[in-house]
Amino acid sequence: MGMLGASHDATTTNLALLALRGTIGGMIAAHGLNKFFGGGRIEGTAKWFESIGMRPGRLNALAAATTEVGAGTLLVLGLLTPFAAGGLMALMVVAIVTVHRKNGFFVFRPGQGIEYCLVIAVVAGVIGALGPGSWSLDHAFGVWAHSRIVGLAVAVILGVGGATLQLLAVWRPPKPVT
Repeated sequence: MGMLGASHDATTTNLALLALRGTIGGMIAAHGLNKFFGGGRIEGTAKWFESIGMRPGRLNALAAATTEVGAGTLLVLGLLTPFAAGGLMALMVVAIVTVHRKNGFFVFRPGQGIEYCLVIAVVAGVIGALGPGSWSLDHAFGVWAHSRIVGLAVAVILGVGGATLQLLAVWRPPKPVT
């Protein structure tokens, strides 16, 4: 232990986890709110989803927007954290497979590569593994006290498993134009 002791380490860790959850959770919730209330709204998102082969577009637009707002809010609050992390990871895995994978790694490539979505998916897994910290509703209410490996497993199984099930159920990639 350093000169500042364990309580300083715990405070720093809790602050870092709150900042990470707040940033990632707030960002993804804003994406969902934008699908509901900004730009093309659900109707525009549905048309875009149809264009990439996610059918029915409206159902997938509603599911994506709701998952973004729900997972983001839960992450900010630190409530059901591994489940929220799994939801976020699932969103990113679907985005990688349906849109970004064909564009390579870098986000600055035409059509945007996978790097942004991959980083967010990994961060979601890290949050699932580390848990929300003491400054969270999970901690305050004793809702979810998990080991790190269980939190990571829940996030990855929900994230990769949920994305896989969704893709198998509704993704029908458009045929390339020749």
